[in-house]
Amino acid sequence: MFTLPSAWNLIVSTVVFFIAAGYFHRYLNSQGLPRGMTRSMVVFTLASLMSWGSGELVDWSQEKIEGPQPAAQTPDDLSQLLKTVSRMQSQPRN
Repeated sequence: MFTLPSAWNLIVSTVVFFIAAGYFHRYLNSQGLPRGMTRSMVVFTLASLMSWGSGELVDWSQEKIEGPQPAAQTPDDLSQLLKTVSRMQSQPRN
């Protein structure tokens, strides 16, 4: 089932993206590859892959440390929540 990434995943993957993009940009500069759309797409793709991998590593390590996290809501919980909200909206306010 799809789960949302943790806060650590978002923080670490964002930091890794910018570090990797800077590194790949400097590396391609040192190799003499001319600037252009293709080079920018290569840097973006490689930095995105590094970012995704680091985020998965963070989630994997967090699951090993804390154990699997339960799903946030099941469809039964969602229907119960909708019933409660509709009851609250139908009550008159003072």
